[in-house]
Amino acid sequence: MLGSLKVSRVDVEILEAFYAELRRCREHCDRRPYVQHRTTQDHLCDPHPKTACAPADPQCQHCRRTCKTHVCAPLSRSSIRHIHWMLSGALGSAVRWGWIAVNPADQARHPDHLPAKPKPPSVAEAAQLVEAAARRDPAWGTFVWVTTTTGARRGEMCGLHWEDIDLVNKVVHLHRAIGIGEDGGWTEKDTKTHQHRRIVLDDETAAVLGEHLMRRRAEAEALGVVLTPEAYVFSPTPDSSRFMAPGAISQRYDRMAKKLRIDTTLHKLRHYSATELIKAGVDVRTVAGRLGHGGGGATTLRVYAAWLSEADQRAATALSGRMPARIQDGAAAWQGAGPATHRAADPAGPYVAIADDLRGGIRSGILKHGDILPTVKELGARYKVSAATAQRAVQLLKDEGLIGVSRGRRAIVTADRPEEAEPG
Repeated sequence: MLGSLKVSRVDVEILEAFYAELRRCREHCDRRPYVQHRTTQDHLCDPHPKTACAPADPQCQHCRRTCKTHVCAPLSRSSIRHIHWMLSGALGSAVRWGWIAVNPADQARHPDHLPAKPKPPSVAEAAQLVEAAARRDPAWGTFVWVTTTTGARRGEMCGLHWEDIDLVNKVVHLHRAIGIGEDGGWTEKDTKTHQHRRIVLDDETAAVLGEHLMRRRAEAEALGVVLTPEAYVFSPTPDSSRFMAPGAISQRYDRMAKKLRIDTTLHKLRHYSATELIKAGVDVRTVAGRLGHGGGGATTLRVYAAWLSEADQRAATALSGRMPARIQDGAAAWQGAGPATHRAADPAGPYVAIADDLRGGIRSGILKHGDILPTVKELGARYKVSAATAQRAVQLLKDEGLIGVSRGRRAIVTADRPEEAEPG
């Protein structure tokens, strides 16, 4: 729509008219009715074997594949913003090269961000989805389980190779994904944010993947094929040489959720993972690292972490714990009652979250027996707290018998797992 125009002819009015057209119809139709074909290849517009359903049956697969009359569908606000920033970058280059004097995209109005309203499934709904997937197909159940616990994108899950998973150390390496290629088909490529990240697996998830590996090996041996390290973890073929299409994965998940009468999508498992981790007290930077977000966790908080009534209750308790003792009816006024007495029960502070984070490292095996912990100063800088707060976290772990602290020496891990620690 803009390619035939000279750069000098593109102004603010043309750009805003272009964005308005994108908000009207992504096909840029001329508002005249026409049949929108489902494919550009040779096909039957009505694939019914004999006669068409009258009226159309939503449950009929032939009715769903019938070419239908075009209905205008706008591009999403985020897609239009992406187009705007691409045009802004191109026109900015034209300014630097002296082709035009000003960048018209700087003045053009484009759709703003809508407030994020994440709606992750509840804990009960997530458990119901995982159980339903496992009952239907163990491999499908493994896919839903691992997606739930890692928060990985669907393309990253489809692009996983067995060589990317270390079941001994319980670590998965995410550095590729399945996405749309230049020819419009699915292909293996880099991750969405071009980041390589390693995610620690919990014991149950590692066991689920181990069982999945044994099943895939048994299936391959039964057919006389070899399961190589380069094989895909989730594949429709016996030798796992072909990846699963992300689109088909989403459709299968949607059908399962609809059958269970749960209003959710596969992507909302990332919302669920972020929400539950923040709810458990994991710091935002760690959550952002597991999800593959940049910006120090800003995207994680803005988009993925749903509002939690339980967390809000903890926040209210934290504030009330710092308030003066309430004056009962008939007592002297607060101003004349002398110094205010605070509540004796001090609510859990940031040091508890730091201790939980370090305890989780010991539980997952990241911190092993004999490993040296960061100094109090380093912990304070990492979690943006004072040295005193970090010292309280270290003291809490020492009281639990997880670490040993001696004067003039760094704290070291003294227990492999919390349940093996001696009582403090």
